[in-house]
Amino acid sequence: MVPRAVQGQGASRRALEGMVEIARWHGLSALIAPVRPSWKERYPLTPIERYAEWRRSDGLLFDPWLRTHERLGAETLAAEPRSMRITGSVAEWEEWVGMPFPESGEYTFPRGLTTLTVDREADEGRYWEPNVWMRHAV
Repeated sequence: MVPRAVQGQGASRRALEGMVEIARWHGLSALIAPVRPSWKERYPLTPIERYAEWRRSDGLLFDPWLRTHERLGAETLAAEPRSMRITGSVAEWEEWVGMPFPESGEYTFPRGLTTLTVDREADEGRYWEPNVWMRHAV
């Protein structure tokens, strides 16, 4: 992940180009990447399957990070709504995201790509981070 302070300066693109070059150097035919869309946090209630298909008026993918992959020749393989599971106690989640969860239920939270399920009785927060699998030919 590129720190927010230096985003928009081409670091992500250079890192991605480097990964493709490393794959090429090792004789691989493809680089397959699980991509965390950078603007998905703005639309946490939209399913990743729909979000990954959004396009701008110029025909390119809507999300800037997905679009960077696309411009470098990647094809979208699949959107995965349950890519990485993150669980923790309610107190841990409150600390991690800086907000209280006063009752059990579904919550959106800052920088979350989808909702967090809070179960106060079980003292657990469960979150599934979505991503989009993309393939770069090398």
